[in-house]
Amino acid sequence: MGFNEKTHAYIAARYYVRMRDAFGERAQPAFIHAVQYYAGQRGRRMAQRAIRDGRPLTHATFLQYGELKMSGEVTPNAVEVKSIAPDYVIHITACPWHEQFSEMGCLEAGAVYCRYVDEALCRGFSPDIVFQAPQNLNTSPYCVQRVLGTNYAQRPDDPPKTEYKKSFDYHCGHLYWSFHEVVSAIFGSEGEKVSAAVLEDLAEAYGREMADALAAWRHTDFNIC
Repeated sequence: MGFNEKTHAYIAARYYVRMRDAFGERAQPAFIHAVQYYAGQRGRRMAQRAIRDGRPLTHATFLQYGELKMSGEVTPNAVEVKSIAPDYVIHITACPWHEQFSEMGCLEAGAVYCRYVDEALCRGFSPDIVFQAPQNLNTSPYCVQRVLGTNYAQRPDDPPKTEYKKSFDYHCGHLYWSFHEVVSAIFGSEGEKVSAAVLEDLAEAYGREMADALAAWRHTDFNIC
């Protein structure tokens, strides 16, 4: 098994733990900043492709331009659309990220990560999309995600753009190196040590070959599509 949704969650959780242990009360705001930076880059790449294709930066377009290509190796998300007007509301009752956070005993990391990641993703795509995530599986029976003011007459059903999907080796590389950039900018050499420790954690959990594959993404520009 290679990189997948749970590996992605593993990297986020180990950064949370390593930052908490190294930086105390400064860790959580730094972690939140890293999550927002990572997700904002993803959202902006989506927007770049949509603009290139002549599409408006609306929520309906956002649903088409997501980059995540589910691996098929783990339990998939279980999503229920609860409302399309006046707001678009979904509940998520199962999620491989939450499953990984739970298995690692890192629900606190999951609660913070999931509180901010999708909101920053939407904001990166378009600040006109007002996204809310008032609860998630790490602290509640299910996630609630809400986009305000969609006022859909019918549920958006245009299929996602498969040509823009990225595999999880890319997404894990992006997550690791965007966090590395933020933690190093904030904490200098001590942040570099945290990132190195996270890479060693991954090598121990998944093998040196996967750690080397993650390291190989170092010089990728994740700001452009």
